[in-house]
Amino acid sequence: MRYIATMPAIPITRSIAIDSDEISETFVRSTGAGGQHVNTTDSAVQLRFDVASSPSLPEAVKHRLAAIAGRRMTADGILILRSEGSRSQLMNRQEVTARLVDLIRQATIVPKNRKATKPTKASKTRRMDGKSKRGAVKSLRRKPVD
Repeated sequence: MRYIATMPAIPITRSIAIDSDEISETFVRSTGAGGQHVNTTDSAVQLRFDVASSPSLPEAVKHRLAAIAGRRMTADGILILRSEGSRSQLMNRQEVTARLVDLIRQATIVPKNRKATKPTKASKTRRMDGKSKRGAVKSLRRKPVD
């Protein structure tokens, strides 16, 4: 049996917050080793967040989130996160929500552009001097030629 629950808006950053209607949680039975309690309760949480049609996220954040999410993102642009580490449904809900917030916060960080640099003439000279010294040491280890 499956249950779908909603929650209030989740703040991500000062300018971004996700509405409760955009997230759906489904509660299912956990996998793995059984026991008396695990076979009777739906403690695992599967969170679904439609990134592609979310009005809360800017387009740039959506693209970075898709890159960060990897396999957790479907072809339709739905992010699926699952948590079943705890016996408690509440703790699993908190963990999966925290992971979603973490992923979106990572996606809000704009990566810095790399500036191409060239080695200085002095560093090239030092490198070549070091190579020639090392080569001289190695040549002294060789057997003398008759």
